[in-house]
Amino acid sequence: MKKYFEFDKLGTNYRREIVGGLTTFLAMAYILAVNPITLSLEAVPDLPDAMRMDKGAVFVATALAAAVGSLFMGLIARYPIGLAPGMGLNAFFAFTVVLTYGIPWQTALTGVLFSGLIFIVLSLSGLRELIINAIPAQLKFAVGAGIGLFITFLGMQNAKIIVGDPNTLVTLGKLSSGPTLLAIFGLVITVIMMVRKIKGAIFYGMIATTLVGMAVNLIEVPHQIVSKVPSVSPTFGAAFHTIFEDPSSLMTTQFLVVVITFLFVDFFDTAGTLVAVANQAGLMKNDKLPRAGRALLADSLATVTGAIFGTSTTTSYIESTAGVAAGAKTGFSSIIIGILFLLSLFFSPLLFVITPEVTAPALIIVGVLMVSTLGNIEWTKFEIAVPAFFTIVAMPLTYSIATGIAIGFVFYPITMLLSGRRKEIHPIMYGLAVLFILYFIFIK
Repeated sequence: MKKYFEFDKLGTNYRREIVGGLTTFLAMAYILAVNPITLSLEAVPDLPDAMRMDKGAVFVATALAAAVGSLFMGLIARYPIGLAPGMGLNAFFAFTVVLTYGIPWQTALTGVLFSGLIFIVLSLSGLRELIINAIPAQLKFAVGAGIGLFITFLGMQNAKIIVGDPNTLVTLGKLSSGPTLLAIFGLVITVIMMVRKIKGAIFYGMIATTLVGMAVNLIEVPHQIVSKVPSVSPTFGAAFHTIFEDPSSLMTTQFLVVVITFLFVDFFDTAGTLVAVANQAGLMKNDKLPRAGRALLADSLATVTGAIFGTSTTTSYIESTAGVAAGAKTGFSSIIIGILFLLSLFFSPLLFVITPEVTAPALIIVGVLMVSTLGNIEWTKFEIAVPAFFTIVAMPLTYSIATGIAIGFVFYPITMLLSGRRKEIHPIMYGLAVLFILYFIFIK
């Protein structure tokens, strides 16, 4: 085991890898509560039950997808990276694909499955790396920041810090209400722990918020902590239902855009996380990522696995940097992460005391972490600032990640051409611009 993971070469040991794996798990464990709430659209009232995914099944699918994905990353690529359903991608799945487009969640899972299969083909052929390299870094930064703002907006809505207004569209909510005060407490305590650099601050913040909510009777106290694993049957294999029962619904431009968006957003989540974690762990060689193809393949396989179990796109987590900071340098820590996610299956009763007010601080803080890429954008160059700004702002304002990406990618070749920087535009960018123009014509 030590030889396979090159412990001696990388200067690590079992203790460091176990502590690193535990740290990463604690930093990303909030997804076990947030993902079921997001995909079940719990924060949206008065929806037909058919539009909501079963929370218990999604909890199991989330844990299994995270476990299998992390094990893939550890065994195949040997990187200290945890995988789980992505935050921005689950929001796109629930609030854009299902809620806005009106696409059944079963069909949305088919979209995730197709994007995962395309991931595998691209990863094995090397095309995925080619496409990632074709997208300018400035727009990669903008996409990450835009998703961060979108997630923060969702969190503030869930906490009712921001509410709808007929005159101004949105306004400040009633901060004196009990649930909103609970969310504000959770945000404050999480910020304090983050500033104090406490590992797993987001996870601990959720625990503290839940306990306070129980103490003041805003959250019902669970009758048990450990129970049998909920049934995954409501979501398991649902991705195949549309293929066999209603294949015509897959032959639409809208469904194609959904698949491409899942594919596109996961590109940047994975590429950015791989580079960030490898840099922090000192694994980069000559500015290149060793075993990049294996890491991309592991991510692709995890997406397909997650779709079959019944969850949105599974991707690499930037929270893995917390585990690296705690000493992790090899894939053995990813195996620890996978095992911990498997063990979490037996604690499902805790899921039902995690309300939208409890998860709101996690969403807001993750948004803060994601918008850090704003500092990498060349704002002084107008031809860069325009597409980057439109990408970032359009996501929360249109309530759609896909629309933000589309607007930015249409403007990028235009501003670059007019500024005389034609040679810097990769041919793939022209193709993406045309694709998104068609998206606005035929879908929007």
